Amino acid sequence: MATMESLIGLVNRIQRACTVLGDHGGGGGEGSLWEALPSVAVVGGQSSGKSSVLESIVGRDFLPRGSGIVTRRPLVLQLHKTDGGHEYAEFLHAPRKRFTDFAAVRKEIADETDRITGKTKAISNVPIHLSIYSPHVVNLTLIDLPGLTKVAVEGQAESIVQDIENMVRSYVDKPNCIILAISPANQDIATSDAIKLARDVDPSGDRTFGVLTKLDLMDKGTNAVDVLEGRQYRLQHPWVGIVNRSQADINKNVDMLSARRKEKEYFESSPEYGHLAHKMGAEYLAKLLSQHLEAVIRAKIPSIIALINKTIDEIEAQLDRLGRPIGGDAGAQLYTILDMCRAFDRVFKEHLDGGRPGGDRIYGVFDNQLPTALKKLPFDRHLSMQNVRKVISEADGYQPHLIAPEQGYRRLIDSSLSYFKGPAEASVDAVHLVLKELVRRSIAATEELKRFPTLQSDIAAAANESLERFREDGRKTVLRLVEMEASYLTVEFFRKLPTEPEKAADKNTPVSDRYQDNHLRRIGSNVSSYINMVCETLRNTIPKAVVHCQVKEAKRNLLNRFYAHVGSKEKKQLSAMLDEDPALMEKRDALVKRLELYKSARNEIDSVAWK
Repeated sequence: MATMESLIGLVNRIQRACTVLGDHGGGGGEGSLWEALPSVAVVGGQSSGKSSVLESIVGRDFLPRGSGIVTRRPLVLQLHKTDGGHEYAEFLHAPRKRFTDFAAVRKEIADETDRITGKTKAISNVPIHLSIYSPHVVNLTLIDLPGLTKVAVEGQAESIVQDIENMVRSYVDKPNCIILAISPANQDIATSDAIKLARDVDPSGDRTFGVLTKLDLMDKGTNAVDVLEGRQYRLQHPWVGIVNRSQADINKNVDMLSARRKEKEYFESSPEYGHLAHKMGAEYLAKLLSQHLEAVIRAKIPSIIALINKTIDEIEAQLDRLGRPIGGDAGAQLYTILDMCRAFDRVFKEHLDGGRPGGDRIYGVFDNQLPTALKKLPFDRHLSMQNVRKVISEADGYQPHLIAPEQGYRRLIDSSLSYFKGPAEASVDAVHLVLKELVRRSIAATEELKRFPTLQSDIAAAANESLERFREDGRKTVLRLVEMEASYLTVEFFRKLPTEPEKAADKNTPVSDRYQDNHLRRIGSNVSSYINMVCETLRNTIPKAVVHCQVKEAKRNLLNRFYAHVGSKEKKQLSAMLDEDPALMEKRDALVKRLELYKSARNEIDSVAWK
């Protein structure tokens, strides 16, 4: 299994790539990959301590401060854990600039906010994207949202209260959003803006984490133990208490690492919270969120893959619909196109044969994925005594069998063998994805093709079309292997089985019942042994069929139909393959980048899911 850091780090990279390509909606963008990937939205009322919590998690003082509404645009904060080195930050709107001074980060957030909203108290739903790279953080994506408020102040539109709530809801309404609800401990939890909103959008509390700030500012003689222990307001996840820096600490420029130490000392020495100290503080909160985020991501992998596949199909359809520009001399064009094809074919074969990386993933399908899938087949349930009794009884009909339940055996074996179709087809599909990725890599690595984006697309489409045919041949072949096992059973296997019934173990059980249970148990055991024998056979024959139908064919005949197709084209058609209108090239380039992003995301997520 992949580590938590690698899985969340992968999602962080994919989200950032989506953002660079504009494949996100800043709270909207239904159906985009960015929206499908879970993240954490930080919600709270104004002056609830949201910014301090974020800074405690990061371990840096980097957010603008002030009275009233300070966060006026969503801040998408991606934390990337590094192995060492210097801490630094990067903004999406300034990708070539690396910030090592976090006071400059604070100023840039304020300046970038003003660039959209002006120097007013207005808000905007256009997010600021900030990435922080540090050895002191956990991999995490946090979205800092404007603080909820109850009244508009001077300089704000009357609609500001509803505008902020609508913006916050556009994030937290989504089922993939984890809600970090910030509430100050020195106010009644029943009036908490964050908890009220979280209860509306997540009534079960499955997505909500409660955080209590300002524990050190509560009235003397009071405490928040009832809240922290879930007695006053219960959530599915534990409450976490936070002690932020005091204003005096901020004025003295006390750094965040020192503040963390003071926070830890506060909880450990507190008579009220000492027993909860191990579950309190910003460091614990960060680890808790990271662990939960990893679990949510892993659970969402199937739906994420489904969305990626759907979007890939849509993008490829868009690429297929793009028009063709006009070119030059027919003979030279045909020679150039065929030469480009041969160059691509050489690179593709190098990937398969080991001269370039990637081909080894095919062996990984046979050595890891297929055996794992076979082990997970539900034969224990299918061959349980209850199911064996049901199948044997149904097969016997009105007249029970006399010696051996021939029809019952066959039905049990046939239905068991059908389970092998899933892993067989999955192996075909997994190798197909590897071959498609090798096609993509080969096109990208063929320098000669980079001048001709249209020809790149044509070769990719032709190669993928061939791979689809090879996949269909492979699927038919592996299914035929399974069907062959069901068509003719190995008689010798059953002739060697003992025919005497087992002796009853329990003297208090009626003889007929004891015989029936042992009889059924033996039938299930015999069928299981036979299925295990077939499983070993298919484990060896499925890879042979897949390599023969898909890998070998890809090496020999990947572009054969394309060669014939190109040879029949006229001059104008050949020209269109080697030249493009600049606007069309720009559009295709954008689509190709999105396609590569989604394919890369699918392959990376798939590789993590199979570990």
